[in-house]
Amino acid sequence: MPIETTDLTGRVVAVTGASAGIGTATARLLVEEGAKVALGARRAERLEELVAELGPDNAVAVQTDVRKPEDLRRLVGAAVERFGGLDAMVANAGIGLYGGIEDGTDDELAEMLDANLAGTVWSVRAAVPELKRRGGGDLVLVASVAGLRGDANEAVYAATKFGQVGLAGALDRELHTSGIRVSAICPAGVETEFAIGRGRTEGDPALADYLRPEDVAFQIVTAMKQPRRLRTTLWTIWPMAHHG
Repeated sequence: MPIETTDLTGRVVAVTGASAGIGTATARLLVEEGAKVALGARRAERLEELVAELGPDNAVAVQTDVRKPEDLRRLVGAAVERFGGLDAMVANAGIGLYGGIEDGTDDELAEMLDANLAGTVWSVRAAVPELKRRGGGDLVLVASVAGLRGDANEAVYAATKFGQVGLAGALDRELHTSGIRVSAICPAGVETEFAIGRGRTEGDPALADYLRPEDVAFQIVTAMKQPRRLRTTLWTIWPMAHHG
């Protein structure tokens, strides 16, 4: 008997941070699975290119700064207007800033705190009313293994990721009775522009052993394809390659 999975055909999914890396890979895989996507990111030109690639029947783009609650409401509104509703939110937008506690400017750290933590809260708040109207759905929060144990060069980043993991756990307890499943996805390093971040350099040989954006997209889509009668709230993802 084949394993039962949730068919994503026709499901409407909002994805933040959709203009690069994990967000772009997730949008592509969702459309391959038959879903419709509402894509949010700050880089409008990149979003338009992705819509052209995926097809306007499958994707709609809204320039979105996750630090602004009204931008997230606009993104959800576009999903409802174009595709008739919303079934899932993938809160993926974020900023990586590496270094010690004395590194980076105050403004850089404030931007990361705001985008990674507040931005996830605003994404969820915009989505939940619409998910409830649909009788349930999925919230997928893209955190990091740094949300379980931060390395010495990422304390403030780790604080934002611990915050996301804590948010996801409490949201799961709040919302699962409404049919809303909450999954925190915690990958190790992923080979993206993001991983290079500030404080790392392109061509770093360590990146060769990192996860690919497509690996994390696979995990996000797998979380959503679980049978609806179960929920798996915390996923850690590691590459098979060894580090150091």
